Amino acid sequence: MSATEETTTMTIPCVLVTSSDSGFKEEELIKQILNLNTLPEPTKREEAVSWYPWTINNKYYTADVRLCVVPSTFQMTSEIAQSMQAFIAYFDSSVKDGLEKLHPWISVIEDIAPEVLILVCDKVCENGVTRHEAQQWCLAHAFELVELNPQELPDEDDDFPESTGVKRIVQALNANVWTSVEMKDGHNQGLGLMSSLVACRHNNPRSCQDPPVSFTLLPVSLILIVISYAMTDLDIQELANLTAGDADVDNFERLFTKLKEMKDKASSLPHEQRKVHAEKVAKAFWMAIGGDEDEIDGLSSGEES
Repeated sequence: MSATEETTTMTIPCVLVTSSDSGFKEEELIKQILNLNTLPEPTKREEAVSWYPWTINNKYYTADVRLCVVPSTFQMTSEIAQSMQAFIAYFDSSVKDGLEKLHPWISVIEDIAPEVLILVCDKVCENGVTRHEAQQWCLAHAFELVELNPQELPDEDDDFPESTGVKRIVQALNANVWTSVEMKDGHNQGLGLMSSLVACRHNNPRSCQDPPVSFTLLPVSLILIVISYAMTDLDIQELANLTAGDADVDNFERLFTKLKEMKDKASSLPHEQRKVHAEKVAKAFWMAIGGDEDEIDGLSSGEES
């Protein structure tokens, strides 16, 4: 490999995939993520570490990433650490000490702080690692728990059903804005802001010097989705102020903290009221930030305010 090729490979972000379960190899999970029966040839292999190519291609962007198999912390290198933007760990939930085997990774993750952290198992087990234990571990270490074959599936009548299994893993990886992102035509303005913020964090987490950019550059559909849980007039106004504010990292984090608070409030609403209420608040918010009413015409479910 030439020096140029090696440099290019090192700059491509990677998803580190590891398994503490000797009966479940990392390559099996990668095949599921890629939806392939047979893995492609790795772009690079060094002893037990392999890099597999993946191009994320969704409505908004494409991004070249590497799915990197790293069986243990002993195989970690500076190259992997510098390019890692997501971490996926599989564990054996059928044994009581399944989570303990992941302990060596905790200090590594805390040092690197990748954007996406996912804990994976086949399904939680009452005789092994219970759901409560797995969720407590995730809360302590900022992971998301994903069961590949959960016994309990989301309620089909939920207005916003959660994805499960490998679909949820792929969804979470698609939701990240990678440093290799290339925006598609028509989405450069909105998600370009997110890309700038992520790049800012990677380069210098707390000292982004980019000029202010209004959050109103986000696509209309994205704005309406993210504020659909808002509850009160005060919430709407606060969210509108945050959205119209400068695009620094602190403001961005406050925005999403507020969205989380609103979602928690909305969860107490009766099922039949959620969608109608979200719709009304979305429209009110859009008008509060100076949006054009014509752009949201036709979004009503049929019930007038």
